[in-house]
Amino acid sequence: MYLFTSESVSEGHPDKVADQISDAILDEFLRQDRASHVACETFVSTGLVVVGGEATSHEAYVDIQEIARRTIRRIGYTKSDYKFDADSCAVISTLHEQSADIAQGVNRGESEEQGAGDQGMMFGYACSETEDYMPLPLSLAHTTLMELAAIRHSDNSPMPYLRPDAKCQYTIEYSDDHVPVRIHTLVLSTQHDEGISQEKIREDIKNILLPRVKAKVGPATAALFKGDYVLHVNPTGQFVIGGPHGDTGLTGRKIIVDTYGGRGAHGGGAFSGKDPSKVDRSAAYAARYIAKNMVAAGVASEMLVQISYAIGVARPVSIFVNTYGTSRCVLTDGQIAERINDLFDLRPAAITEKFGLLNPIYEPTAAYGHMGRKPYRAEVEVREGGRTVRKEVQFFGWELLDSVDKCATLLK
Repeated sequence: MYLFTSESVSEGHPDKVADQISDAILDEFLRQDRASHVACETFVSTGLVVVGGEATSHEAYVDIQEIARRTIRRIGYTKSDYKFDADSCAVISTLHEQSADIAQGVNRGESEEQGAGDQGMMFGYACSETEDYMPLPLSLAHTTLMELAAIRHSDNSPMPYLRPDAKCQYTIEYSDDHVPVRIHTLVLSTQHDEGISQEKIREDIKNILLPRVKAKVGPATAALFKGDYVLHVNPTGQFVIGGPHGDTGLTGRKIIVDTYGGRGAHGGGAFSGKDPSKVDRSAAYAARYIAKNMVAAGVASEMLVQISYAIGVARPVSIFVNTYGTSRCVLTDGQIAERINDLFDLRPAAITEKFGLLNPIYEPTAAYGHMGRKPYRAEVEVREGGRTVRKEVQFFGWELLDSVDKCATLLK
């Protein structure tokens, strides 16, 4: 028996506020100009938003103030009591053009040979613990906070005292053969209005929130709440001061929340605010896609995929695979990596084309995880040929299971 813990944070957490502003700005650049290159960082604090980084576009004009305020308003920072609200905070932009030294390696005459925007290594991970091929502790933490946000945003909310900032952490007990046995500990801290007791919030978590979470995750996972788990709600006693007033927020400071909750590995590069020429983002999505389709195909019950790049070079420098001894095929992990190189085109331009990464699809990724989300298609407005049109695009395309048959050839 052993314990493993993962955490998630809500859309109102200061770091996630920063991530969402960065991705909303990126989306607006791509909405107006698919050729935009963006690496956008955001800092938030009491009454202040600072946007910095690089953005190069020949066609887009983005109103940074309007995008930041709209995003903050959607999250729910709309009251002066929060000391950070959409209408009164200052918004400062220091965006400048992308370095010409980087651009010469990324912008190629032949688009399919577009070079990687930086060197580095990116990881993708998948396991068979949940229906979405994600680690159970992180999946539960995301689901819990998404339900808490749904309660907060709902009309006639049964928990009307909720404020936007929240954190959730699950500790799962596993058997020695890595099977989840039960929920060991749940820690939930949620920002709230003045005058609400810790006992009131705890009872509402138990009687309102957790039944919704159990219904959402299904009977097998719900059965892991055996009644003897430890529940910590706002352990300091109260959580009134929160959001960017309680702590500064920075883009890219929740990369483990964004990925696998500490399982697998992480190359260190953040996602939000970066266009897909930055392989920190696009190659991490591709690695997740490969790992998920491989596990879904039955090649292994757990898989880690690493892809590495050199700046300005299109093809990966290396591919690494670890199946943690769970492989069900005759190939070694090294041989599986070689087959991945044959089966998947991992040049940045090919990844971008495969998943439609030049569309404005990024703001929804910036809270509750980039991985393990349900893929969907929706209409968006974009500028094409000098006019605004609506078109249907794919969101979370790296979560599709459309290469399972291709991956299953490794079993033959």
